[in-house]
Amino acid sequence: MPSAGKSLPHESAIGHVTGSAAYIDDLPTTHGELYVDYAGAPVAKGKITRIDLSAARNIPGVVAIFTAEDLPGHNLFGPIFRDEPFLVEEEIHYLDQPVVVVAAISREVARIVAKAIRIECLEAAPILTIDQAIAEKSWLGPRRKIERGNVDQAFQKASLKLEGVFESNGQEQLYFESQACIAYPGENQSIKVVASTQNPTETQLVVAEALGLQLHQVVCECRRMGGGFGGKETQSAIPAAMAALVAYHTGRSARIVYRKDQDMLVTGKRHPYKTWYRAAFEADGKLLAVEFNFYSNGGAFADLSTSILERTMLHADNAYFIPNVRIFGQACRTNLPPNTAFRGFGGPQGVAAIENLIQDIAIRTTCDPFEVRRRNLYRDGDSSRNTTPYGQIVQDHVLEETLSQIESSSNYKERVQAVQVANRDPSLRLKGIAMCPIKFGISFTTKFLNQGNALVNVFTDGSIQVSTGGTEMGQGLNTKLRQLVADEFGVPVRSVVVMTTSTEKNHNTSPTAASAGTDLNGQAALIACGKIRARMAAYAAQRFSNKEGHSVSSETIRFEEGAVFDVQNPSERIPFSTFCDEARRERIDLGERGFYATPGIDFDRDTGRGNPFYYFTTGAAVAEVTIDRWTGEYMIDRIDILMDLGRMINPGIDFGQIAGGFVQGVGWCTTEELKYDSKGKLLSVSPTTYKIPNITDIPGIFKIYTIDNPKHLINVFRSKAVGEPPLMLGISVWLAIKDAIAQLRPGKLPELPIPATSEAVLQSIEKILSESSRSE
Repeated sequence: MPSAGKSLPHESAIGHVTGSAAYIDDLPTTHGELYVDYAGAPVAKGKITRIDLSAARNIPGVVAIFTAEDLPGHNLFGPIFRDEPFLVEEEIHYLDQPVVVVAAISREVARIVAKAIRIECLEAAPILTIDQAIAEKSWLGPRRKIERGNVDQAFQKASLKLEGVFESNGQEQLYFESQACIAYPGENQSIKVVASTQNPTETQLVVAEALGLQLHQVVCECRRMGGGFGGKETQSAIPAAMAALVAYHTGRSARIVYRKDQDMLVTGKRHPYKTWYRAAFEADGKLLAVEFNFYSNGGAFADLSTSILERTMLHADNAYFIPNVRIFGQACRTNLPPNTAFRGFGGPQGVAAIENLIQDIAIRTTCDPFEVRRRNLYRDGDSSRNTTPYGQIVQDHVLEETLSQIESSSNYKERVQAVQVANRDPSLRLKGIAMCPIKFGISFTTKFLNQGNALVNVFTDGSIQVSTGGTEMGQGLNTKLRQLVADEFGVPVRSVVVMTTSTEKNHNTSPTAASAGTDLNGQAALIACGKIRARMAAYAAQRFSNKEGHSVSSETIRFEEGAVFDVQNPSERIPFSTFCDEARRERIDLGERGFYATPGIDFDRDTGRGNPFYYFTTGAAVAEVTIDRWTGEYMIDRIDILMDLGRMINPGIDFGQIAGGFVQGVGWCTTEELKYDSKGKLLSVSPTTYKIPNITDIPGIFKIYTIDNPKHLINVFRSKAVGEPPLMLGISVWLAIKDAIAQLRPGKLPELPIPATSEAVLQSIEKILSESSRSE
């Protein structure tokens, strides 16, 4: 029986539970291995005037100390713009920016050495906020625009309008395994880097550039990560370069593992945004025109900020058709660590902005927010309401069906009435309920990244090795790959193993990101399997043909239930392992490389037009909350989620991704607050001061369902990506909080930022009540 479509256990489940799954710092040390740390800049902005290494050099156990002058290659890197130094030379751009790399015989000694280094500098006033960056015109990349229709004319004609400013803060990835890397020196100046990275090819590239090596001299491996969430797509580069620098100069293996507080202090996070918006609409809430001005806090260097901003702009419509729309976007340069990828990659900021706007329109028009959302949905097959602002047709979706089904299954209408009854006496508690849809584009918006390659080797005992450029960070990619490949050859999943990801076997690969890991690597693996199967089937046809003239076609050969046979004579079966051995003896090639490039991707970012996505993953969530009127604390009472994931390869893993992504989105919207002081130092640097959701934040009623979509006929196994879209459904909880506050004074628009911490909720309640009392 096929394994795809079944909820098989995660391939590392036992290792995760027992602790036998090895992460970077679990790997055994080699003889003479060194431990790496660094000394960082003491200010967020300024110039270095002197570096005093004298005390550090005299500490017992120190082996080496390096500055930017010791880099054999160049000192600038970046995935889009090469603007970020590995090590500070003179100009300081953020607090604790790496300046000096140290290597010692133990982790403790390395830390002592780093603390003994004295860095003197001339301090300057840092730019920390979006408002400061706008005032200083401190930008990263150009201002972008996407536009359709005649926005100005629509505003002139409209009788109902609103405008405002919406703020969403950043979010820490808080992966369990901090940034970590071990570098092993090899022959002829080669370096092997074993890293916790989502992007082995990028890590290979930056190490080679920093050391002045060619790419064939550097190999990057990644067996697994203890979480990534986008934070290891580019930001694993600096620790990898540090470890490689030490290994290069000392000839000894070198290990670096960031401490959790260190990791949080110096790595980038989800981008904070400030968005100016205005909208024109009809009395029933139907949108006529919308304008957004997005400003993101990119931090000190470009990293992926311009691409992240682009996806924000591409998701500013979410699930809604807007006839006249103008979207501007500008990334700001500040003196914080460079912000970077985070699950959703800019999409959450765009979706939150439009959902906030829709909610305000519903409040202003006194319409049911659910109906306002339904009224503005994209319509499949309706040419007047199925095209995005950037010109891509939204097709083969079930958005209308999803909203109808979740309205019924969640008892939405009855619960709205119950909420209204409960709020007639808001002396102690307020209740709120809200629905949020999602339409999330699947693909990298940079065209060349939409490619993957795989290597499949079939052995003579019938076992199979699969190697791809995809990295496993707990999301179940390797498990799905095993299922897909096992089904191609009709063997049990236990016969297939996915090998450690390595640039030695899979070159020039894209990062495991954009929810496209299975799409790209799974399809590449299937292409490789198909080539092997074609050769095996041709040999099998010859093998099953007999001397009496009975000829067998390769088209009738089947690989099922661990055997090979001719469907016209199914009683004659050869065990797959036996057949593989025979095929090898007949010199049949049982190995193959597969390459896949996503078709139909073509987006021009200069014109803001094209098809940046292969398809869209859609869904909806209904959330209900109860707020303590006097403290601002709240409880999530119930969650209902309905997703279109096509034909799932592994429902168990996909449901886990839905739940995990949703909860992470709830954290961004409610409790996860990043706080900095006036010098640019992050104050919330551990789980004691940075609150991610825990089990007590999960409601007792948490329902997850999927909806059938017979129209979705593309992609590997006709599946849909699931990694990122559910995160944005967490916005439903934030909307429910806003709904509760709005019921205090009908028609008044509550001001509520993201995250809606208890303090922010209480302030919003007090403000709306004070404004109402003044108006009365």
